[in-house]
Formats: sequence, structure tokens, C-alpha cells
Amino acid sequence: MARTAGTVLIVDDDAAVRSSLKFALEVEGLSVRLYDGPTALLADRDLPLCGCLVVDYRMPGLDGLQLVDTLRARNVTLPVILIAGRANKQLRRVAAKSGISYVLEKPLSDGALMESIRSALASYG
Repeated sequence: MARTAGTVLIVDDDAAVRSSLKFALEVEGLSVRLYDGPTALLADRDLPLCGCLVVDYRMPGLDGLQLVDTLRARNVTLPVILIAGRANKQLRRVAAKSGISYVLEKPLSDGALMESIRSALASYG
């Protein structure tokens, strides 16, 4: 399968989730970077200009929304896909205010995640 332009940055404190997402996305031809939490991502001074973020909502330290707000303050404008155990209306509203277009509920459907990622990466087309 041909590579899609851009890198998918996965930020999740659960190693099993990171590993399974990496495998599934690489099988689809995507380039993937893994981060075990907000601190690791914020420490990376070489973030790609083209790509998207897949961010867990509940993590130790900063939650996914706080991480996105911190990134926006640093002028990182990559599209974000937020994943949450419960993606209720309130979370979706707050996410939208932070510029997050995609909020997916766990357990993740491979189809929904891939559709969101491809849509996010298509903005670079």
C-alpha cells in the first residue's frame, strides 16, 4: 500500500494501545511516531509540519485537551483526533472549542479511526 503524506503522532499512556495502533496504521502505509504521554510529546523539538495527532483524553499530568491547548500556544497546528472512553456532548463541545475536529469513543473502530486520519491528512493534499 502506498504511503500517505504526513506522520501520525500517537500520544497515549497505555503501551498496549500505542503498540496496537502503530501496527494497524503501519499496515495501512502510514508513518507513525509513539509518545507515552504529554511530556514526551512536548519534549520533542522535531515535530513534523505535516501529519496529525491521535491523543488519548485521559492521561496522567495533562489531559488530551490541555495537551492540545499547550501545543496550540506553541503554534503547533496539526489536526487532532481525540480518543475518549466516553465522548459525551460536553466533551465534544469543549474539544471543538480547542479546534479538535475528530472525537472518537473507545473501543476504537479501525474504520472510524482510519477515516478520521485520512481526512485529517487530506488537508495537506
